[in-house]
Amino acid sequence: MSRSTMPRIALRLSRIARSTHPRAIEPACRLSPVPRPPRTPLASAHSLRTFTSSQCLLKKAGKANKAHARSDSSPPVTDTSLTSTDEAYDVSGLESQILKAIERLTHDLSQLRSGGRLNPGVLEGLKVQLGTGRDGKQTVKLGDIAQVVPKGRLLNVMLGEPDHVKPVTSAIQASEHSLAPQPPHPDSPLTISVPIPPPTGESRQAALDAAHKASEQADHAVREARAAHNKKLRKFEKERAVLPDDLQKAKQSMEEVTKKGHGEVKRITESAKKVLENQ
Repeated sequence: MSRSTMPRIALRLSRIARSTHPRAIEPACRLSPVPRPPRTPLASAHSLRTFTSSQCLLKKAGKANKAHARSDSSPPVTDTSLTSTDEAYDVSGLESQILKAIERLTHDLSQLRSGGRLNPGVLEGLKVQLGTGRDGKQTVKLGDIAQVVPKGRLLNVMLGEPDHVKPVTSAIQASEHSLAPQPPHPDSPLTISVPIPPPTGESRQAALDAAHKASEQADHAVREARAAHNKKLRKFEKERAVLPDDLQKAKQSMEEVTKKGHGEVKRITESAKKVLENQ
């Protein structure tokens, strides 16, 4: 190959390389770039909104810590359990039982007939049997189907239905108060008049005996209440759950409450007996 041909070949190779360069391939016409909308900057991690407004749930507490776990809004939990010493000094249960016994005594004494008087509540508490064996019998209190109104030395039993006249009359006659109800007057067919018998020595003595019996029942109820409380104290003593000094003071409080209960029973009974004897 001659030296003259070498430059020609190099020139051709350079043209071929220049024609194959990527920048040499261009479209016939240059298009203007398409405008793009401005990009919105991403929100920061602190401004992101979640699907719920509640706080993130943490890991569930275990069984051992579940009893102690509580939210910030819950009130503090305080332990209100009493100790054995507190229970030994507590005589509220004993006082409650004694109060029930005194209330029962007062009610029983109010039902007694004093002198020539008869409490309307005595008749209202009588049991009346309604209906027949075929239709079915029903036992109700007289006060549920009638109204007892005192008038001088009479007790007027005012009924609401004519069918109740006969069973109410039978119930009054069968009572332990020796009463003789009168048949209804034609002008008042639903009213039964019950004369109050005059007081006698026997009636007064029966009332006094009933008052004494009611007093004994109240004293027995007080003793039972004391026995129940003393049993609790003996349990504490056996288990050594209360110090001996505290246990001794608790027993003294028990005895004082019991003594007051018996004294109240005696006072109420003696006052009722005076009323029964003088009227």
